[in-house]
Amino acid sequence: MFQSKKNIIAGRNPVTEALKNGQTIDKIIMFKNASGDSIQEIRKLAKELNVPVQYVPNEKLNSLTNVQHQGVIAYKSSVVYQDLQQVIDWINEKGETILFIMLDGITDVRNIGAIARSAVCCGAQAIIVPDKGVGAMNEDAMKSSAGALERIQICRVNSLLKAVDTLHLNGIKVFTSEMKAAKKIFEIDLTDPCCIIMGNEEKGVQPYMSKAADEHFTIPMKGGFDSFNVSVAAGIILYETMKQRGGK
Repeated sequence: MFQSKKNIIAGRNPVTEALKNGQTIDKIIMFKNASGDSIQEIRKLAKELNVPVQYVPNEKLNSLTNVQHQGVIAYKSSVVYQDLQQVIDWINEKGETILFIMLDGITDVRNIGAIARSAVCCGAQAIIVPDKGVGAMNEDAMKSSAGALERIQICRVNSLLKAVDTLHLNGIKVFTSEMKAAKKIFEIDLTDPCCIIMGNEEKGVQPYMSKAADEHFTIPMKGGFDSFNVSVAAGIILYETMKQRGGK
Protein backbone atom coordinates (compact mmCIF):
# COMPACT_ATOMS: atom_id res chain seq x y z
CA MET A 1 0.00 0.00 0.00
CA PHE A 2 1.32 3.44 -0.93
CA GLN A 3 1.92 5.90 1.90
CA SER A 4 0.14 9.25 2.02
CA LYS A 5 1.99 11.93 0.10
CA LYS A 6 1.53 14.16 3.13
CA ASN A 7 3.84 11.92 5.16
CA ILE A 8 6.75 11.49 2.79
CA ILE A 9 9.33 13.49 0.90
CA ALA A 10 10.62 11.69 -2.18
CA GLY A 11 13.70 12.43 -4.29
CA ARG A 12 17.28 13.46 -3.61
CA ASN A 13 16.92 17.23 -3.89
CA PRO A 14 13.64 17.46 -1.91
CA VAL A 15 15.08 15.33 0.91
CA THR A 16 18.30 17.37 0.94
CA GLU A 17 16.37 20.65 1.10
CA ALA A 18 14.10 19.34 3.84
CA LEU A 19 17.12 18.44 5.97
CA LYS A 20 18.78 21.81 5.32
CA ASN A 21 15.60 23.76 6.06
CA GLY A 22 14.97 22.17 9.44
CA GLN A 23 12.06 19.91 8.52
CA THR A 24 11.70 17.36 11.31
CA ILE A 25 12.33 13.92 9.82
CA ASP A 26 11.51 10.60 11.51
CA LYS A 27 13.74 8.51 9.26
CA ILE A 28 15.17 8.20 5.77
CA ILE A 29 14.71 5.11 3.60
CA MET A 30 17.50 4.77 1.03
CA PHE A 31 18.28 2.34 -1.78
CA LYS A 32 21.17 0.24 -0.46
CA ASN A 33 23.24 0.75 -3.63
CA ALA A 34 22.52 4.46 -4.04
CA SER A 35 25.57 6.59 -4.82
CA GLY A 36 26.59 10.07 -5.89
CA ASP A 37 27.36 13.45 -4.31
CA SER A 38 23.74 14.10 -3.37
CA ILE A 39 23.54 10.77 -1.54
CA GLN A 40 26.72 11.53 0.38
CA GLU A 41 25.31 14.92 1.34
CA ILE A 42 22.05 13.35 2.58
CA ARG A 43 24.01 10.84 4.67
CA LYS A 44 26.16 13.62 6.12
CA LEU A 45 23.18 15.82 6.99
CA ALA A 46 21.27 12.87 8.47
CA LYS A 47 24.21 12.04 10.73
CA GLU A 48 24.55 15.65 11.88
CA LEU A 49 20.83 15.89 12.62
CA ASN A 50 20.57 12.45 14.27
CA VAL A 51 18.12 11.19 11.64
CA PRO A 52 18.23 7.40 11.21
CA VAL A 53 18.87 6.02 7.71
CA GLN A 54 17.56 2.60 6.69
CA TYR A 55 19.00 0.86 3.61
CA VAL A 56 16.61 -1.27 1.56
CA PRO A 57 16.24 -2.86 -1.92
CA ASN A 58 14.76 -0.62 -4.60
CA GLU A 59 11.64 -2.81 -4.67
CA LYS A 60 10.91 -1.77 -1.11
CA LEU A 61 11.05 1.92 -2.05
CA ASN A 62 8.75 1.29 -5.01
CA SER A 63 6.24 -0.36 -2.68
CA LEU A 64 6.17 2.69 -0.41
CA THR A 65 5.29 5.36 -2.96
CA ASN A 66 4.38 5.89 -6.59
CA VAL A 67 6.33 9.16 -6.62
CA GLN A 68 9.69 9.34 -8.45
CA HIS A 69 12.00 8.77 -5.48
CA GLN A 70 15.51 8.51 -7.02
CA GLY A 71 16.42 5.98 -4.34
CA VAL A 72 15.55 8.18 -1.34
CA ILE A 73 12.41 8.69 0.75
CA ALA A 74 12.12 10.68 3.98
CA TYR A 75 9.27 10.32 6.45
CA LYS A 76 8.13 13.61 7.92
CA SER A 77 7.52 13.76 11.66
CA SER A 78 4.43 15.32 13.21
CA VAL A 79 6.45 16.45 16.23
CA VAL A 80 9.55 18.54 16.84
CA TYR A 81 12.31 16.65 18.64
CA GLN A 82 14.08 18.29 21.58
CA ASP A 83 17.48 17.88 23.22
CA LEU A 84 17.22 15.84 26.43
CA GLN A 85 19.58 17.96 28.54
CA GLN A 86 17.91 21.18 27.44
CA VAL A 87 14.49 19.79 28.40
CA ILE A 88 15.84 18.71 31.82
CA ASP A 89 17.28 22.21 32.41
CA TRP A 90 14.05 23.88 31.27
CA ILE A 91 11.85 21.81 33.61
CA ASN A 92 14.20 22.35 36.54
CA GLU A 93 14.13 26.10 35.91
CA LYS A 94 10.32 25.95 36.07
CA GLY A 95 10.60 24.31 39.50
CA GLU A 96 8.72 21.17 38.49
CA THR A 97 9.52 17.62 39.60
CA ILE A 98 10.63 15.67 36.57
CA LEU A 99 8.54 12.77 35.30
CA PHE A 100 9.65 11.24 32.01
CA ILE A 101 8.65 8.15 30.04
CA MET A 102 11.25 6.25 27.99
CA LEU A 103 10.08 4.00 25.14
CA ASP A 104 12.23 0.92 24.53
CA GLY A 105 11.23 -0.95 21.37
CA ILE A 106 7.60 0.17 21.21
CA THR A 107 6.67 0.19 17.54
CA ASP A 108 2.86 0.37 17.52
CA VAL A 109 1.97 4.02 16.92
CA ARG A 110 -1.42 3.53 18.59
CA ASN A 111 0.33 2.51 21.82
CA ILE A 112 2.69 5.47 21.52
CA GLY A 113 -0.24 7.81 21.09
CA ALA A 114 -2.10 6.30 24.04
CA ILE A 115 1.00 6.54 26.26
CA ALA A 116 1.44 10.19 25.30
CA ARG A 117 -2.18 10.89 26.21
CA SER A 118 -1.79 9.31 29.66
CA ALA A 119 1.54 11.08 30.14
CA VAL A 120 0.02 14.51 29.57
CA CYS A 121 -3.02 13.72 31.75
CA CYS A 122 -0.77 12.64 34.63
CA GLY A 123 1.74 15.48 34.45
CA ALA A 124 4.72 13.91 32.67
CA GLN A 125 6.78 16.48 30.81
CA ALA A 126 8.70 14.43 28.24
CA ILE A 127 8.91 11.17 26.33
CA ILE A 128 12.35 9.82 25.43
CA VAL A 129 12.62 7.75 22.25
CA PRO A 130 15.55 6.13 20.42
CA ASP A 131 16.40 7.12 16.86
CA LYS A 132 15.78 3.51 15.77
CA GLY A 133 13.38 0.76 16.82
CA VAL A 134 10.42 2.92 17.78
CA GLY A 135 7.18 3.71 15.96
CA ALA A 136 7.04 6.85 13.83
CA MET A 137 5.66 10.06 15.31
CA ASN A 138 3.27 10.40 12.38
CA GLU A 139 -0.34 11.41 11.82
CA ASP A 140 -1.63 8.07 13.15
CA ALA A 141 0.30 8.49 16.38
CA MET A 142 -0.93 12.06 16.66
CA LYS A 143 -4.53 10.95 16.18
CA SER A 144 -4.16 8.16 18.79
CA SER A 145 -2.76 10.67 21.26
CA ALA A 146 -5.75 13.02 20.78
CA GLY A 147 -3.24 15.83 20.30
CA ALA A 148 -1.17 14.98 23.39
CA LEU A 149 2.01 14.57 21.32
CA GLU A 150 1.80 18.28 20.60
CA ARG A 151 1.66 19.07 24.32
CA ILE A 152 4.64 17.07 25.58
CA GLN A 153 8.36 17.28 24.85
CA ILE A 154 9.73 14.46 22.65
CA CYS A 155 13.45 13.82 23.09
CA ARG A 156 15.06 11.62 20.44
CA VAL A 157 18.43 10.10 21.40
CA ASN A 158 20.87 7.85 19.55
CA SER A 159 21.35 5.65 22.64
CA LEU A 160 18.85 4.94 25.41
CA LEU A 161 21.71 3.76 27.62
CA LYS A 162 23.49 7.10 27.23
CA ALA A 163 20.18 8.81 27.95
CA VAL A 164 20.00 6.90 31.26
CA ASP A 165 23.51 8.19 32.06
CA THR A 166 22.31 11.74 31.36
CA LEU A 167 19.32 11.22 33.65
CA HIS A 168 21.51 9.87 36.44
CA LEU A 169 23.95 12.78 36.11
CA ASN A 170 20.99 15.09 36.67
CA GLY A 171 19.79 13.25 39.77
CA ILE A 172 16.86 11.55 38.02
CA LYS A 173 16.06 7.99 39.08
CA VAL A 174 15.16 5.38 36.49
CA PHE A 175 12.52 2.69 37.12
CA THR A 176 11.09 -0.15 35.10
CA SER A 177 8.59 -2.94 35.58
CA GLU A 178 9.37 -6.65 35.70
CA MET A 179 6.91 -9.52 36.14
CA LYS A 180 9.00 -11.08 38.95
CA ALA A 181 10.15 -7.91 40.72
CA ALA A 182 10.07 -8.04 44.53
CA LYS A 183 8.32 -4.67 44.97
CA LYS A 184 4.87 -3.67 43.78
CA ILE A 185 4.33 -0.37 41.98
CA PHE A 186 2.74 1.28 45.03
CA GLU A 187 5.76 0.29 47.19
CA ILE A 188 8.11 2.38 45.05
CA ASP A 189 8.73 6.04 45.96
CA LEU A 190 7.86 8.00 42.84
CA THR A 191 7.86 11.46 44.39
CA ASP A 192 11.45 12.27 43.41
CA PRO A 193 12.48 13.18 39.84
CA CYS A 194 12.17 9.97 37.84
CA CYS A 195 11.89 8.33 34.44
CA ILE A 196 9.92 5.15 33.72
CA ILE A 197 11.15 2.77 31.01
CA MET A 198 8.36 1.06 29.08
CA GLY A 199 9.37 -1.96 26.99
CA ASN A 200 8.13 -3.87 23.98
CA GLU A 201 5.05 -5.99 24.76
CA GLU A 202 6.63 -9.20 23.46
CA LYS A 203 10.17 -8.88 24.77
CA GLY A 204 9.82 -6.27 27.50
CA VAL A 205 12.63 -3.90 28.42
CA GLN A 206 15.96 -4.93 26.95
CA PRO A 207 18.17 -6.69 29.55
CA TYR A 208 20.93 -4.07 29.48
CA MET A 209 18.36 -1.33 29.96
CA SER A 210 16.74 -3.19 32.84
CA LYS A 211 20.17 -3.57 34.44
CA ALA A 212 20.73 0.19 34.16
CA ALA A 213 17.51 0.97 36.07
CA ASP A 214 17.73 1.98 39.73
CA GLU A 215 14.74 -0.10 40.86
CA HIS A 216 12.24 -2.58 39.47
CA PHE A 217 8.59 -3.09 40.32
CA THR A 218 5.65 -5.22 39.29
CA ILE A 219 2.03 -4.26 38.65
CA PRO A 220 -0.22 -6.65 40.62
CA MET A 221 -2.84 -8.47 38.56
CA LYS A 222 -5.67 -10.92 39.05
CA GLY A 223 -7.05 -13.49 36.64
CA GLY A 224 -3.83 -15.25 35.67
CA PHE A 225 -3.58 -13.45 32.34
CA ASP A 226 -0.27 -12.67 30.62
CA SER A 227 0.14 -8.93 31.21
CA PHE A 228 -1.37 -5.50 30.67
CA ASN A 229 -1.16 -3.81 27.30
CA VAL A 230 1.89 -1.51 27.39
CA SER A 231 -0.16 1.67 27.07
CA VAL A 232 -2.49 0.52 29.88
CA ALA A 233 0.52 -0.35 32.06
CA ALA A 234 2.00 3.09 31.38
CA GLY A 235 -1.29 4.70 32.40
CA ILE A 236 -1.34 2.76 35.69
CA ILE A 237 2.26 3.74 36.48
CA LEU A 238 1.74 7.38 35.56
CA TYR A 239 -1.44 7.61 37.63
CA GLU A 240 0.29 6.06 40.65
CA THR A 241 3.04 8.66 40.28
CA MET A 242 0.53 11.48 40.11
CA LYS A 243 -1.29 10.12 43.17
CA GLN A 244 1.95 9.92 45.18
CA ARG A 245 2.75 13.48 44.22
CA GLY A 246 -0.54 14.74 45.58
CA GLY A 247 -2.62 14.52 42.45
CA LYS A 248 -1.32 17.85 41.18
